[in-house]
Amino acid sequence: MTTTTFSDDFFQRLQTVRDCLVHRALPPVTVILGLLIVWQILCSREGAHLPTPVAVVQETWELIIHPFYDHGGNDVGMGWQILASLKRVAYGYSLAVIAGVSLGVLVGISTWAMRGLDPVFQVLRTVPPLAWLPIALAGFQNNNPSAIFVIFITAIWPIIINTSVGVRQIPMDYRNVARVIRLNGWEYFHRIMLPAAAPYIFSGLRIGIGLSWLAIVAAEMLIGGVGIGFFIWDAWNASLISDIVLALVYVGIVGFILDRIVARIGQQLTRGVTV
Repeated sequence: MTTTTFSDDFFQRLQTVRDCLVHRALPPVTVILGLLIVWQILCSREGAHLPTPVAVVQETWELIIHPFYDHGGNDVGMGWQILASLKRVAYGYSLAVIAGVSLGVLVGISTWAMRGLDPVFQVLRTVPPLAWLPIALAGFQNNNPSAIFVIFITAIWPIIINTSVGVRQIPMDYRNVARVIRLNGWEYFHRIMLPAAAPYIFSGLRIGIGLSWLAIVAAEMLIGGVGIGFFIWDAWNASLISDIVLALVYVGIVGFILDRIVARIGQQLTRGVTV
């Protein structure tokens, strides 16, 4: 009886894994393979200016297998380039989260603040991220804090807007309960407001992290130094198209991972919350 139960459980788990592979892994793998085949065919033609996938792998193999080499200065592996960019994103995005959630709560709970600040936010958020870079360079007189500022100013707007919408969408019943049980300001914030607005807040955080990663890649092309954006620009100046393609693949993968991390944290913190 025990052997039969173990066998049934084993085959059930095997069936679950197979279903997962078929329904989740197979579609994206099929699409990616199809795109690679099309890319290979189009770039294999005479007169094509872009390398084929096979050529990209062959020409960048050393970068792929040695991502953390360090020959001094800016001559470092792709792993160090990405980590340098991620460090800047971590600083700028963290500041944007703190300031954005705080301002979003203020705009959400105060009609006066909403009427005074919302028009300003709506105007500033339309300014392209790189347009802030000359102002940042003039103010900080240093490339690294300027790049961090560009990330901050890029990520903060969706966080503010989504947080304020979430706070304003808190059901009146929740507020009435808070009054009945006489919650103070801090208790109302962390027991009522934050859980109720969390789905909206994390929507803004996901948008913000994506914009942060986009902004740092673009900013690093202009400020130089170590970073994946500078690596792409330096590769372009050296006509290393395969290096650029590899860097773009890494940029996309890292951006996807960052989005998944924020989404996962949001799912865990907002589980069971309905607004």
